Amino acid sequence: MTSAATVSAAGGPDRPPATAAAPSDLLRHLHPRADRTTEGSAVTHVERIPARAGVTTDWPGWVPAELRDTLTGRGVVAPWKHQARAAELAYGGQHVVVATGTASGKSLAYQLPALSRLLTDPRATVLYLAPTKALAADQLRAVDSLALPGIRPAAYDGDTPRAERDWIRQHSRFVLTNPDMLHHSILPGHARWAGFLRRLAFVVVDECHTYRGVFGSHVAHVLRRLRRQVTRYGRTPVFVLASATSGDPATAAGRLTGLPVEAVVEDASPRGGVTFALWEPPLLPAEPRPSGAAVDPTTRDAPTDNDPTGDDPTGDGPTGDGRRPDRPAEDAPAAGGPPGEGVVVPAARRPVLREGDGRPADGGDSVVDAVRRSALRETADLLADAVSAGIRTLAFVRSRKGAEVVATMARRSLDEAVPGLGARVAAYRAGYLKEERRSLERALLDGDLLGLASTNALELGVDLIGLDAVLICGYPGTRASLWQQAGRAGRAGGEALAVLVARDDPLDTYLVHHPEAVFGRPVESTVLDPSNPYVLGPQLCCAAVEAPLTPADLELFGPGADDAVTALVEAGALRQRPTGWYWRHSGRPEVDLRGTGGAPLCVVEAATGRLLGTVDPSSAHFLVHPGAVYLHQGVSYVVDELDLDDACALVHAEEPDWSTHARDVTSLSVVSVRSYVDAGPVGLFLGEVDVTSQVVSYQRRRIGSGEVIDTRPLDLPTRELRTVAVWFTLSPRALAAAGVDPADVPGALHAAEHAAIGLLPLVATCDRWDIGGLSTAAHPDTEAPTVFVYDGHPGGAGFAERAYGTAASWLRATRDAIRECRCETGCPSCVQSPKCGNGNNPLAKAEAVKVLDVVLTHLPE
Repeated sequence: MTSAATVSAAGGPDRPPATAAAPSDLLRHLHPRADRTTEGSAVTHVERIPARAGVTTDWPGWVPAELRDTLTGRGVVAPWKHQARAAELAYGGQHVVVATGTASGKSLAYQLPALSRLLTDPRATVLYLAPTKALAADQLRAVDSLALPGIRPAAYDGDTPRAERDWIRQHSRFVLTNPDMLHHSILPGHARWAGFLRRLAFVVVDECHTYRGVFGSHVAHVLRRLRRQVTRYGRTPVFVLASATSGDPATAAGRLTGLPVEAVVEDASPRGGVTFALWEPPLLPAEPRPSGAAVDPTTRDAPTDNDPTGDDPTGDGPTGDGRRPDRPAEDAPAAGGPPGEGVVVPAARRPVLREGDGRPADGGDSVVDAVRRSALRETADLLADAVSAGIRTLAFVRSRKGAEVVATMARRSLDEAVPGLGARVAAYRAGYLKEERRSLERALLDGDLLGLASTNALELGVDLIGLDAVLICGYPGTRASLWQQAGRAGRAGGEALAVLVARDDPLDTYLVHHPEAVFGRPVESTVLDPSNPYVLGPQLCCAAVEAPLTPADLELFGPGADDAVTALVEAGALRQRPTGWYWRHSGRPEVDLRGTGGAPLCVVEAATGRLLGTVDPSSAHFLVHPGAVYLHQGVSYVVDELDLDDACALVHAEEPDWSTHARDVTSLSVVSVRSYVDAGPVGLFLGEVDVTSQVVSYQRRRIGSGEVIDTRPLDLPTRELRTVAVWFTLSPRALAAAGVDPADVPGALHAAEHAAIGLLPLVATCDRWDIGGLSTAAHPDTEAPTVFVYDGHPGGAGFAERAYGTAASWLRATRDAIRECRCETGCPSCVQSPKCGNGNNPLAKAEAVKVLDVVLTHLPE
C-alpha cells in the first residue's frame, strides 16, 4: 500500500533496485537526442516540478487498535493529513469526496472508516464501486492482504464464477464491484442481496471523475436506485468518493450521488520531484506523396476520442473499455423537412471517404512532403532504451492496436541488443482474458516486467509501486488524464520522469511548443447531467422493475422525474395505479450504461479453438475484419472469417510483413426537421439525422516503410446512428460579403465547429466526448455551407435540443472564445480538438470569427 507514510518501498528480493540516476540523467538515458544542448534535440521543453514534503497527523481515536497495528506493521506510520480529514468526515456520517493527486493515498481515506466500522460492528457491510475490473482487483489485493478477521472481501463482477456468487452474497462483508454489475445484477436481484443491503454502512465510489457525460449520468441514477433500495431496507449509508484532481469536485460528486458532499482537496502526501519533458519526434527525409491533396471539404468530428495518426484507426474510449462510440449501433434513414431562406430541402446524399488516419486519399502527380517519425515508433524506441537502462517504465498509448505495436517493436529492439531482454516488456489492454490481465499486473508489481505498453486501462488508481518513468504517446485529450497518467511514476516519493511524445498532429504539435497550455492550467471539471431525459426515462423504467415507483421516489431522481414518468405512461412503458407506477412488460428494459453496442465478439484461433481475447462490437469492423492482422501480446494472427451473427472472429497465426488499415465511408443525412429559424442568409435547425458509416476496404502496408501494397475490398454491413442534431447554414453570398474567401470556407466552418463543440458544455451540461460534429462547404441536404453538431448516442441525448434553445448565447460564447484567444492561427484553447477525425486540418481561426459574426448578426436572441 502507498496510502500513507511508509517506512520503505524497496519491494521484494526479485525487484530490481531503484535507479540512482537523477531525473535529468534518466531523460538522457532514454535517448541522446534528449540532451537539449545537442543540435536537433527532440525535447522542446522540460518542466521541473519540485518535491514536496508530506504532513502527517495522529490516528483518529476511533480506529481500532487491531487495524492501526496492522497498518503500522505494513509501514504506514501515520496517516497523511488529508486522509485523516476525509476519514473523520466519513466516520462522522458526512458524505465526502477526497480529490487529491495520483498516489496521494486516497484508498486509506475510505479504508479507515470502512474497515473500522466492519471491525467494530460485526453485522455492517461495505460496497465498493470501481470503473474497471483491474482497479477493483487491485483494491481487493490491498484489503485482503491486511488479513483482518471477519471482513471476507470479495470481487463480484463478470469474471466471478457463478459457484462463488451465492457465497459472496451471503458471507462477504466487503464487496468490490462496478456500476455495470450493480445495474445489471445486484439491483435487479436486490431480494437476494437483502441481507447485505440492510446492513450497508458505506458505499465507496472510487475514481469518480471517470463518471462523466452520458455514462456518468447513467451511473448517477444507478446510485440513486441503490439509495432507494437501501432506504427500503432501513439503511442510509455514507458515500465516500475518491477522485483525481478535478475542478469543483464537490459539485460533481453531489450531482453524481444526489447528496450534499464535502470535498477534501488539500493534498498532504509527499511527492517526489517530477521532470516532465515535451518530446517532438524528428522529421523524416522527404518522401513523395499523392498530390491533389486538397483536404476533404467535409470534416467530421467523432463524439469520442479517435487516433488520427494512421498507426491505428481504432482508439480506446474515455472509459478505457476500447469501444468506438463515434460509430455506435444505429437506425435507418428517412426523409427531410422544410427549408428556410438560404437553405434547400434535402438533396442526394454524398458519402465521404475517410481513411484510418482521418486524411483524404487523392490521386495525382507526386509532390514532396516531409513527415515526422511515428509517435508509436518513437515511443517504442524510448521504451526499449528505458528498459535496457533498467528504468521501470509504463508507456500509455491511445489505442489497443497501438499498445500492441509499441510493445512488439520494443521487444524486437531489446532482443536484437540482448537476446531474451524483450521478455521483460509486454502490452496491456482491454480485451485480454482475466487470467492474462491478472498475470501482467502481478508481473509488473513483482518486477518481472520492466516495461509495459498500456491503453488508459492502467490510468486509474491501480497501485503501480516502483515505476521510474511514464511515456505518454499522444496527448490523451484532457489535462486531467495527462496528469493522471504522469502520476503513475514515482517510487514511494522518489524522483520520476514523464514524457509526452507528440503525434504528428496540429494539437500535439501546438502543445509541445506551447508548454503554458500544459503546465500551470487547472484541470477540467467532471461534467454530467442526471436530469437528461434520454437517461432519466430508461433509468426510471429500471427502477420500476425493481419496485413500483412512488411520488417520494420521484423526488429522489431529481428535476424532470415527474415529466419523465408522465411521458413513460403515455408511451405505454409504465402503468399508473393508486400504489404507484408499475413496469408494464415482462422483461427488463435494455439499458446499456456504456453504450458499447452489445456483447463482445470472441477472437478464436481456428486450428485449436483457443479463445485469444475479445473485441467490442463497435470496434470489430476495424480490428477483426477478414484479412485483418490482429496482434495479441506480440503474436500476429490473420483473420480468416468474421461472423457477426455468432459474434466470433476466426484467426490463424501468421507473421506477415505487412499491417492492415481499414478504410470507411461516412456520411450524414438529414432525416427530419423538428424546428427551424429562418434568419435570412442564416438558417438554424433542430432535427433527426442519420450518421452512416461502412468499412469498405483495407490497405495492406509494408512494415517499416509504410509502403501501400494494395487495397482490398470488404463487404461489411453499414452502421447507422439515428440521433438528434442542431445545425446552421449560411449563404455563400453572406460569407463572401463578410470577407471569407471561398478557399477558406472549409477551414472556417471546421474551426467554428470545433469551438462550438468545446463550448456546448456551458449550456448543455454535457461532455465533449458525448458530441459529434460535421462541417462542409456544401452539404448535399442543405446545398449550403453547413455546420452540424449532433448527440453521439442513439435517439439523441438532449444536448442538441439545449444548444438549439440557447443558440445565440452558445454561439456568442463560441465566437468570443475564438476571438479572445491570443494564439495566431488556432490552439487547443480555441479551435483545435483532441478528438478530430481529420487531424485538425483544415482550420482557419480568423475566418471562423467572421462566420460566427454572420450567424450572430442575423440570428434572433
